[in-house]
Amino acid sequence: MKDIFKLALRNLIEHKSKSIIIALFLTLGIAIVVMGNSFLESINRGLEKDFRENYTGDLAITIIPSKGETIDIFGLSSTDLSNPYPDNPPLPNLSRVEEIVASKEQVASYSKVISAKCFFAKGTEFDFEEFTEMDSISFDDLPISMLFSGERPSFFKMFKNINIIEGSYPEEGTNQVLIDSRVKKTYEKLYKQSLNIGDKIIISAAGPMATLREAVICGIFKPGNENSAMMQIIYCNPDLARSFAGLTFGSTIEQSLPDNIDLGLSQVEEDDLFSDVIDYDSDILLTGKADFNSILGDTDLRDKLNTADQGAWNYIVCKLKNPGEADHLVAELNKEFAKEELKVQALNWKGAGYSMASSVDGISIIFNLLVFILGVVVFIIIMNTMTVSVLERTSEIGTMRAIGAEKSFIKKLFFAESLLLTFISTVAGMILGSILMAIFNSFEITITNSIAKMILGGGLLHFSPTFAIYIVTIIVAVLCGFISTLYPVNSALRVSPLKALSKD
Repeated sequence: MKDIFKLALRNLIEHKSKSIIIALFLTLGIAIVVMGNSFLESINRGLEKDFRENYTGDLAITIIPSKGETIDIFGLSSTDLSNPYPDNPPLPNLSRVEEIVASKEQVASYSKVISAKCFFAKGTEFDFEEFTEMDSISFDDLPISMLFSGERPSFFKMFKNINIIEGSYPEEGTNQVLIDSRVKKTYEKLYKQSLNIGDKIIISAAGPMATLREAVICGIFKPGNENSAMMQIIYCNPDLARSFAGLTFGSTIEQSLPDNIDLGLSQVEEDDLFSDVIDYDSDILLTGKADFNSILGDTDLRDKLNTADQGAWNYIVCKLKNPGEADHLVAELNKEFAKEELKVQALNWKGAGYSMASSVDGISIIFNLLVFILGVVVFIIIMNTMTVSVLERTSEIGTMRAIGAEKSFIKKLFFAESLLLTFISTVAGMILGSILMAIFNSFEITITNSIAKMILGGGLLHFSPTFAIYIVTIIVAVLCGFISTLYPVNSALRVSPLKALSKD
């Protein structure tokens, strides 16, 4: 076999022009494939690290959504156009769910979390539609934020990458908020005025809820990943977050009611149901003498149901001793939840960040498709070049056959040539790709557009080559080189030695 490789190397040098052409095609193709896969790896790594370290932990536990709905750390969403903003109900059977989580030795720490989308302004209410109609305002300039609140002190111990640059954490029991430095930047650009510690802002619910709350800025922080794909964040105390997440006593009671409950309305006659409706006398309406409090009746229960439920939470997020065990623990927890008929589910970081992770997965599919198409094109070019090269050496093959060389020897010789050429070109392509990636990474190019950040898993354009990418590339390239040699060699061997020798 050693002699065959020596002869193969001599043949490549002898036919150096054709060898160089094929090697250049291979080198360029391999460099592009390595760079493409390294870019995809960077996107996935960046998003995973960002979410695991700052928002979702290694796994999260939330409700099981209804059909046509999806849920992640951003809340509940629906494909039903009649109800595009469904309420995100609290975790049911919270104490039992928490017991199960705490019993798992893989869990290093966990915390309960509330999240809600919101808008913000300073000192007054605002008309959101006014901003959307301004041509100079892009999506990045809109005052849209994610309101987060976690159980203290476990939440801030779990997520330590909150770098406070001014002020402090919100004091418990207050409407103080800790805002992302991007919130400050967006606000100052939009309203043309500064935003400082101690300033009052108005927070409004994003969606059909007519919730407005005044809050005081107690601190400004930089996120652990300044290129995060996550929208700008506002941290606050749980009760303030509950008012925007709809976590009231009413929502808790409604969720706890069984599906088949009978409120007795089916047995009530229509006339009886509306028998006490007041007949509004026109004179009363004109004179304003109606006692509207008596019309409404006792509103104490209504007020109680609209009060924030201090025991309600949307999620439980966990960090594990070994993050690599996340998928295994997710399956284990879901099996236990199903066994106890708890209407909750465990999700890995990707499921908990589904809105963004799915966008990245979609881009990954497109990139992989492009890389595959490129690989097919390069493969066809190489096969055609190899075919021409082998057929031009038909007389050489005939000479070897005439002096007694067997077909198997000739096949081994050409396959050895293909293997050497492919391996050398692949190594050269990986070196070229690595140099180009290192040069590009040194510029630390970032993007600020939030849509691009979401698609790319963050604002930093970066390549992250791995050992696995290089190994897989070598295996695939050698395999493709072997396959591309099969057809031309078999075609040349079909020619008889006499006919081959007669070719000039």
